[in-house]
Amino acid sequence: MSACLAATYFIDKDHPDIIAFSKQHAKEGESDLDRAVSLYYAVRDLIRYNPYSIEPDRQALKASSVLAKKEGYCVAKAVLLTACLRSRDIPARLGFADVKNHLNTARLKALMETDLFVWHGFTEVFLNGKWVKATPAFNLGLCESFHVKPLEFDGTCDSIFHPFDNFGNRHMEYVNEHGSFDDLPWDLALAAMKKAYPRYFETYDRKTGDFNAEAAQENT
Repeated sequence: MSACLAATYFIDKDHPDIIAFSKQHAKEGESDLDRAVSLYYAVRDLIRYNPYSIEPDRQALKASSVLAKKEGYCVAKAVLLTACLRSRDIPARLGFADVKNHLNTARLKALMETDLFVWHGFTEVFLNGKWVKATPAFNLGLCESFHVKPLEFDGTCDSIFHPFDNFGNRHMEYVNEHGSFDDLPWDLALAAMKKAYPRYFETYDRKTGDFNAEAAQENT
């Protein structure tokens, strides 16, 4: 359990900005469950989901870097939430799975050339004697644009992607679990992403993308 409370290169829980953000959104005197729930919603909605932000750069995946940019993709947001939880002495680790995403924008799908998102990241939190999953990836505004239910987290049940959207269409399918990790296995994840999405990493045009705006426009 000590490894799930420790600082690492990516989960830099002792960074002053991580500590300040965590204190602001998880007040002293609250239970671990209350603090974990508060931090989940802070990361979910205050850090915008941006799948165009994946960079083959280790520095960009540090929790403090994600917080400074105020945006990131699923793994980046999971790293940030894990760091925030550990900074409040709540055990947390990272979980990964491959998921089929049936809701996408035309531009991102053309770059990825697949609907399989490899090494999708989420956080696992130890609360009341058990591990529960928390997925802070999609901010509330993005969920509204895609017409999917936002993922809620109460600290007692797993918070994972819904299989269907609000109209009954396919949304997410979990197809392969990679397990739990005390730190970000960046080399494994990056190699898998480069193999799955070669075009994504070959073009710099993706940096100009605004996924939230694309989703709103395409799903009006």
